[in-house]
Amino acid sequence: MMAWFVHWAAGIGLNYSFLLDAYQRGTLVQGALTTGLLCLFTLIGSLVAGISLAAMLTSGNPWLAKPARVFIEVTRNTPTLVQLYCAFLVLNMLLTQAVGAANPLTPFAWVVIVISLHKGAFHAEALRAGIEAVPVVTLEAASSLAFSRRQLLWNVQLPLALRFALPSLINNLIDLVKMTAVASAIAVGDITYAAIMIWTQSDNVLELMILILSFFGLLSFTVNCVGRLLEARLRMPGYGH
Repeated sequence: MMAWFVHWAAGIGLNYSFLLDAYQRGTLVQGALTTGLLCLFTLIGSLVAGISLAAMLTSGNPWLAKPARVFIEVTRNTPTLVQLYCAFLVLNMLLTQAVGAANPLTPFAWVVIVISLHKGAFHAEALRAGIEAVPVVTLEAASSLAFSRRQLLWNVQLPLALRFALPSLINNLIDLVKMTAVASAIAVGDITYAAIMIWTQSDNVLELMILILSFFGLLSFTVNCVGRLLEARLRMPGYGH
């Protein structure tokens, strides 16, 4: 099957012969798996960060809301790649100097942390808008049942806010999938880095770029489809009409 594809691609002027080499094919497959893991961990991490920041923003406590607002503004208004370089080249160096070889944070871990926090800031704003969109009568009904501020947030506002903010969250997650490509900047062996390693040895940049674009397009489309299913599944009668 692989040989047939390589032969067919050669007929239209594309050189995919590197797929027949076990080492280069294995490098590409390992890179794809690494990218998949990055997407999974950053997706979970960004949602945790987003929910935490949204809870701080809407807590009514200025000691929580103000630091969260400052963090969000700084994070949203600086490039992800610059944040990654600052974290890996500065914070990681300081941590290594402090603990030596016992530094537990690998380049992979730094990518997960930076992207999770970066997209978490965007999730927080979407969730904050969702929280503020919860009808006042719903909050009054919950208050009449003697719900505390924390119970009101976790049992009423956040479940509804997640539904209201879901389209924005899915859009953020699609962007997150594409953002994982910055991992190659600090030599994490994702699919982009694997492709760079291959095309430095052979003249097939066009073929690899088509492969990378197709791979990320498939991942993004998968997230989009799952998001639409969740929207349909979590839609509430009487809301949003």
